[in-house]
Amino acid sequence: MNYRERLKDKKRIVIKIGSSSLTHMETGRLNLRKLEVLARELSDLHNQGKDIVLVSSGAIAVGAAALGMRGKPKELEKQQACASVGQAKLMMIYQKLFSEYNQTAGQILMTKNTIVNKVNRRNALNTYNQLLGLGVIPIVNENDSISTYEIESLEKFGDNDTLSAVVSALIGADLLILLSDIDGLFTDDPNKNPDAKFIDTVETLDERLLNMAKSSSSNVGTGGMITKLTAARIATAAGCDMVIANGKDFHIIHKIVEGKQCGTLFQGHKEEEFRLIDYIDQLL
Repeated sequence: MNYRERLKDKKRIVIKIGSSSLTHMETGRLNLRKLEVLARELSDLHNQGKDIVLVSSGAIAVGAAALGMRGKPKELEKQQACASVGQAKLMMIYQKLFSEYNQTAGQILMTKNTIVNKVNRRNALNTYNQLLGLGVIPIVNENDSISTYEIESLEKFGDNDTLSAVVSALIGADLLILLSDIDGLFTDDPNKNPDAKFIDTVETLDERLLNMAKSSSSNVGTGGMITKLTAARIATAAGCDMVIANGKDFHIIHKIVEGKQCGTLFQGHKEEEFRLIDYIDQLL
């Protein structure tokens, strides 16, 4: 069987959407047509009996636009204020759109301490399992309105790339889909190097690939390709397959799950003694 064919059988799926895939580039405001497609795509997967978790960026960008700011402010306090306003608006719209497809959405805001602290980590897992068991679609974001660490560490966390991998490992997801503004993994930045070659499948994520991303001029999204490969490192070590694909059209979600040749597939290989906290310690 083609390895991508196995994606049809995935039962617990985490989908991460970057800010650039959610908003209009010119204004920073939400792209409502795309959000409607996203809600329909995820609702249909849920109707197939799959557990769905959405890791959504965009709170700061949405809040900045709502408060009449031109672009994201540089001041940390203003970013926190934007996150507070934007997260509420984002959830209100998600609740409305998912309810149109008879789905219930819930909100989970995470900080560094959610994962580092053993008790908090166990409580978070219990919350996810309860929500999924009740048929809820959890919508996850970093708690930017309170925790300055996540905002200050965007280069490390990469616009929720790493967070989505951490969530996948925590809840035992078997597929993580990272949607950004690039088609997948290339040998170099395709926007600057016409000879860059697309990589369809990564069977084993080795140091060669990680070093290639570090030396690449690519700066996709907030954190660049290196944060996506860091996410792949965590997810695949936890036994979760991961796909990096372009989020310009959210219809790509069902195509990925149907096993179509979309994006770059990273094959999961669970480590015998995988401990999520070990990977978190390396990052933090």
